[in-house]
Amino acid sequence: MLEIIKSGGWLMLPILLCSVAVIAIFIERLWTLNERKIAPRALLGEVWSGLKNNQLTTEKIKELRDSSQLGRIFAAGLSNSRHGREVMKDSIEEAASQVVHELERFLNVLGTIAAVAPLIGLLGTVVGMIQVFTAIMLEGTGNAGVLAGGISQALITTAAGLSVAIPALMAHRYFQRRVDSIVVTMEQEAVKLVDALHSDRRIEAAA
Repeated sequence: MLEIIKSGGWLMLPILLCSVAVIAIFIERLWTLNERKIAPRALLGEVWSGLKNNQLTTEKIKELRDSSQLGRIFAAGLSNSRHGREVMKDSIEEAASQVVHELERFLNVLGTIAAVAPLIGLLGTVVGMIQVFTAIMLEGTGNAGVLAGGISQALITTAAGLSVAIPALMAHRYFQRRVDSIVVTMEQEAVKLVDALHSDRRIEAAA
C-alpha cells in the first residue's frame, strides 16, 4: 500500500488528507446527529405537564434550554409566549435557525471534498501524462520504466481521488437527509407546543 501511495506522487498527500477528514467528519456527525438526543420524543409531554402544573419556572426553562437542541427551541418559545403567538413563533424560528446551522456543521466540507477529490485525481492524471510525454520527447519510447511510472501515477491518483470522493458524497447525502428528518421532527413538535399553549389560553380566556 505504501508503495502504491509513493508511486502516486506528491498529489497523493492532499488526497490522503481528504480521506482522513472524511473519516473524522463521518464519525463525528454519526455520533452528533442522534435524533433521540437532539429531539427527544417525550420532551413535549414533559413541557406540557410542567405548564399545566405551573412548574416551568425560570430555572426549569434554563434546564430545558441546556437539555437538548429541541429543548433550546422550546425554551426560546416559552420565554416569549406571554407576548403572543406570533412573537413566540418568531422566537422559535430564530432559535431553530441556529440549531439547524449547528446540525449542518461540516456537511459543506464533505460536499467540497466530494467535488474536489476527483479534480485532484484528474490533476495527478495530467501530471503523470506530462511526465510520460516528456520522457518520450527526451528519451524516445525505449525507456519503458519511465513511461510506466508516469502512467502508473496517472492511474493511481485518479483511482485514489474517486475512492475518496464517492464515500464523501454518500456521507454528505446521508447526513443531509438525516438533518432534514430531524428538522421536520423539531418543526412538528414546536408547532404542537405553540398550538397547544395558545389554544389552551384562548379557551381559558373565553371561559
